Amino acid sequence: MAVRQRAVATLPTLMRALRKETTSKQNQPLPSLRRAFSLYDQINLIDNVPEDQLRFQEFDDTGFKVNGVRYEGSLLCVGNLLMSWAPKKFSEITAESLSIFQTVRPIPEIMILGCGRNIQPIDPQLRSFIRSTGMKLEAVDSRNAASTYNVLNEEGRIVAAALLPYGVTS
Repeated sequence: MAVRQRAVATLPTLMRALRKETTSKQNQPLPSLRRAFSLYDQINLIDNVPEDQLRFQEFDDTGFKVNGVRYEGSLLCVGNLLMSWAPKKFSEITAESLSIFQTVRPIPEIMILGCGRNIQPIDPQLRSFIRSTGMKLEAVDSRNAASTYNVLNEEGRIVAAALLPYGVTS
């Protein structure tokens, strides 16, 4: 009973303190809400990404914009590392072009393969190679691959992406 009376007596003081705090912070930016909403809301709310975290911001037929820097051609991303990637068309994606994943540690849980403008069927040997590294494979068009990479990377998951430019059609 005494605890309840103390809580009731303290409540007006607490309310006044909170009101003063909110009026003094009116012009400050909102704190990050990215972990408080659904994935759809996260995509729309995340503007301030930590400097060491990759974030695809734009794409076009020839390349991508990542963290404010424009990259031409295909890209390979592992966690928060970004590198140019040799394949220029889907048929050039081979186990050899993805051989870096035989040595990368920790092993990404998923490889997102951006096939260009359209989803392409994955060669069984390539699929087998990716599975042998311990990764799961998700093949989608490059626009959705970049978006999926952003969401999974933002969640803190270890993820890899191999992306052809969106203009690649076969």
